[in-house]
Amino acid sequence: MSVVVMKFGGTSVADIEHIRNVAHHVKREVEGGNRVAVVVSAMVGVTNQLVSWVREASVLHDAREYDAVVATGEQVSAGLLAIMLQSMGLQARSWQGWQIPILTSAGHGAARIRSIDGGGLRQRLEDGEVAVITGFQGIEPERQRIATLGRGGSDTSAVAMAIALKADVCDIYTDVDGVYTSDPRIVHKAHRLPKVSYEEMLEMASLGSKVLQTRSVELAMVNRMRVRVLSSFVAPDAMAPVHMDRLEDIGTIVCDEDEIVENQVVSGIAYAKDEAKVTLIKVEDKPGVAARIFGPLAEANINVDMIVQNVTADGKHTDMTFTVQVAELPRTLEALKAAKSDIGNFGVKSSADVAKVSVIGIGMRSHAGAAAMMFRALADKGINILAITTSEIKISVLIDTAYAELAVRTLHSIYGLDAD
Repeated sequence: MSVVVMKFGGTSVADIEHIRNVAHHVKREVEGGNRVAVVVSAMVGVTNQLVSWVREASVLHDAREYDAVVATGEQVSAGLLAIMLQSMGLQARSWQGWQIPILTSAGHGAARIRSIDGGGLRQRLEDGEVAVITGFQGIEPERQRIATLGRGGSDTSAVAMAIALKADVCDIYTDVDGVYTSDPRIVHKAHRLPKVSYEEMLEMASLGSKVLQTRSVELAMVNRMRVRVLSSFVAPDAMAPVHMDRLEDIGTIVCDEDEIVENQVVSGIAYAKDEAKVTLIKVEDKPGVAARIFGPLAEANINVDMIVQNVTADGKHTDMTFTVQVAELPRTLEALKAAKSDIGNFGVKSSADVAKVSVIGIGMRSHAGAAAMMFRALADKGINILAITTSEIKISVLIDTAYAELAVRTLHSIYGLDAD
C-alpha cells in the first residue's frame, strides 16, 4: 500500500466531464489499495477571469484581497471533485489550504510555503478518506490571511503536500504524457524520457519547458521526492494503480541522478521565445559600474539572465548586454533610465526578437566537446550567436527568433536524440 499525491492542472479539470474523468483516475488508485491525496488547480481560464475582475475593480489593489479573490478558483475545483468522488461511493472531502494548514510567507501573490503539518491529514488517508486539496494557496499566519503562491503554484503545493505526507510518489497529471527530449510540436522525432534527473528537470523548467514549475522541482530535489509526469487524458482504465516497482511503465519519473543507469551526454533541447535583449553602449569602464546597472534591476525584482560584457577598443568604455523576460522589458528600460545619473552616460538598444536555445544533460559533466559541437552545428546553418551562458549541465545561446525552430531541430539531431 502506497501513499500517493495526485495533482491535476486546469486543463484536467476544465469542466464537469473532465472532473468526472479525474474522479475515475482517483478511484482507480483507491481501488488499487493506495491512500490518496489530490491537489487541484482552478478550472482552465477561471484564474485569468478572477484576476481581470480584480484589476477592473481597481488597478491599485490590496494584495491580500487579490489573494482572497483568486484563491476561490481552486475551491470550486476541489469541492466539485469531492462531490464527484462521493457520488462514486468513495469517502472524500475538500480541504482549503488554511484548513490543513499550509503556512506561508507574507508575500501575497507570490508567497512561499513555510511549513505543513501533515500528521492529521495522513491519519485521514489511513482511515480511507480521499483528501481533495486546493492548490496554489495557504495561509499567512501572522494576519491569518489567505496567501497564493504565484502562477503554477499548484505544482509546488502538490510536491510540498507529498513531502508533508511522506508520500511514496507525487504524480503530476497534465496534458502531456511525460517529459520529452524537446517540444514535439516542432521536433517530430522527439521522444518521451522514462527518467530525468532533478537537475536536468530544473534546467528544463527554467529554460522554457512548461511541464513543471521551477519551484516545485527545487522542492522535490531538496527533499528527494520522486515526481512522475503523466497525462490525465489517457483513459483511467488503461492505466494501472501506482506500484512502486512499476513506476517506469508510464510517464516520466523525475528522480535522483543515481537512479538513472545510462546517461546520454544531452537529454533534451529547450527553447524560450519570451526573452528580450538589452545592450548598454559605451558605459564607463570602472569598478562598481556593474553594481550600479544591476542593483536597480534587482530592487525592481527584475530577473536578469545572460550577461555579456565587451570592453571597447579605447579601453575606457564597455558594452554590456543582458537578457530579461520580454514582459519585463518596459520596466527594465524605466529602471535604467531612473538610474542614469548613477551609472553615467550610455546608449541603449533593446530587442524582443530573440530566443534562447539550450542543450541540457548531466552527461556533459563527464564528456568534453558538447559546446564545440553545438557552436559548429549552428554555424553550419548560418545561425549567429548573440550571447552564451553555461553551467555544468547546460549550454544556452541567444539567437534571432527566426532561427529558433531550425536551431532546436538541428541540435536535437546532432546530439542523437531523434527517435528511430
